[in-house]
Amino acid sequence: MSGIWLAVFGIIVLALGYRYYSRFLAEKIYKLDPTYQTPAHKYKDGVDFVPTNKWVLWGHHFTSVAGAAPILGPAIAVYWGWLPAVLWVLLGTVFAAGVHDFGTLVLSVRHKGQSVGTLANTLIGQRAKILFLFIILLLVLMVNAVFAWVIANLFITNPSAVLSVFIQIPLAVWIGYSVYKKQGSMLLPSIAALAVMYFTAIVASYVPALQIDLVSYFGGEGSTTAFGMSATSMAFFVWIVILMGYVYIASTLPVWKLLQPRDFINSHQLIVGLGLLYLGLLFTNPEVTAPVSNGTADTSWFPLLFITIACGAISGFHGLVSSGTSSKQLDKETDARMVGYLGSVGEGALALISIIAVVTFFPTSGDFANTYSGFAEASGAGLGVFVQGAAQLATGLGIPAQAAATIVSVIVVSFAATTLDSSVRLMRYIISELGTEYNVPALTKMHVATSVAVVSSAALTLIPEGPNGFGSGGYLLWPLFGTSNQLLAGISLLLISVWLKRLGRSYWPAMVPMAFLMFMTLWAMVSQVLTQWAPWAEGTDWLLFTFGAIVMIFAIWIMITSISVLMSDEKDRAEKSA
Repeated sequence: MSGIWLAVFGIIVLALGYRYYSRFLAEKIYKLDPTYQTPAHKYKDGVDFVPTNKWVLWGHHFTSVAGAAPILGPAIAVYWGWLPAVLWVLLGTVFAAGVHDFGTLVLSVRHKGQSVGTLANTLIGQRAKILFLFIILLLVLMVNAVFAWVIANLFITNPSAVLSVFIQIPLAVWIGYSVYKKQGSMLLPSIAALAVMYFTAIVASYVPALQIDLVSYFGGEGSTTAFGMSATSMAFFVWIVILMGYVYIASTLPVWKLLQPRDFINSHQLIVGLGLLYLGLLFTNPEVTAPVSNGTADTSWFPLLFITIACGAISGFHGLVSSGTSSKQLDKETDARMVGYLGSVGEGALALISIIAVVTFFPTSGDFANTYSGFAEASGAGLGVFVQGAAQLATGLGIPAQAAATIVSVIVVSFAATTLDSSVRLMRYIISELGTEYNVPALTKMHVATSVAVVSSAALTLIPEGPNGFGSGGYLLWPLFGTSNQLLAGISLLLISVWLKRLGRSYWPAMVPMAFLMFMTLWAMVSQVLTQWAPWAEGTDWLLFTFGAIVMIFAIWIMITSISVLMSDEKDRAEKSA
């Protein structure tokens, strides 16, 4: 079967979802009001609360949620076959992610731009708020570790992409000042910046002097440095230090100085990247060589598929972005449909082309089976296969293979860096909230909270365990990242359900995907914590067991509390109507 048919089917489903279902949500469920004064106007401070053009905000939101996860998750999940992965991406995007991302944005806007963690206090009680904040804190900590690990490894394996990625930073700052100080347009400067990035990427692909290869600098692969570390480990360590220094600065700057303009550039980059891949698919017309369903898989896709593909179908991290940063920048409440729902549709389109790039990359089904011989092997190979598969699609447009691979790496790193920046900023907010809650004034200060976020993230990323040796923290946490992410999404949908119910509106569009997601995710988490990572299991992984057990206990506690609140509300309503 041609990969084109998968793309056509998927795009039609996503387009229909935005055209009809998001309108239904906007008009009948969330009931958007164009005259409502949003927090961006009411609490305007020029730092976090900044009224923003809907296209610019969509760019920030889209690229913040579309990091490396909607690429990596689907690239791993095709291990079970392309059909389950495609169906979950499409149905999950339309009926779960769109409802979740759109809903958390509106919910936050209607509550002073507060995060979903703080809103748990208003909707289901103080105890739930604290538990929820701790779950969110652990999740963003894992997001920081996973994405820092991804970026550092891509820099090591694709040194020609480094210069292009770093050139984006001064360009974004220049655009920010040009737009917000001189009231200029962001569109043309951001397109020009993107052109500079891609020109640099192409040139660096063929000019070794422009390739920042730290492994070679430290003696080359297989060498040992003066500190007793391998050259690869030392390069990884240095990249993590550089990345953490960068995100410290980026997460404390006003959003208009770096975050918004860089994300707007990345929104164009995402559109260009999707265009390259989908057009490349059209011109190359590759055959799908991966199986429809893998009957020889060593693990069951049910329920693991629903946590392996988190971003790209539904992701709790999106709710943190919606309520943590996007809600503070929404100019008009009616913009929420485009920013929230269309952002999730864009990510679904990225996850779809990720699947297609992988399942059409291999010459034969035997080659696919050799690479995806087991779930562990699929997890290790997924991202690399996507980069090669995406580059193969891009070559259909006449782009040389080496330059195509560099451009794809630049796109992936840019998205991952955007998510990392937003995640560290969100972690700073949460640490400050906990500091206020427990009367620790130092934690409410911006630079103290940011320092705690950066140092803890770096420490977790650099944990010297696992099959990759030094700096495997991000790699080890990937299974738990997916599970925790989906639990957070389920709890956020539960909050939306409670809010809608109290307003007397239909809450089933949020309640149905919540019930499905919580069932699948808790099933997966309990089975992993109790059978794979537990002390009584062979090859105990203490890092995953400790984090997993904490998140699982907190999540079950919140679920019990929330269901109790829902039942109590139902009882109160019945008594009032009696």
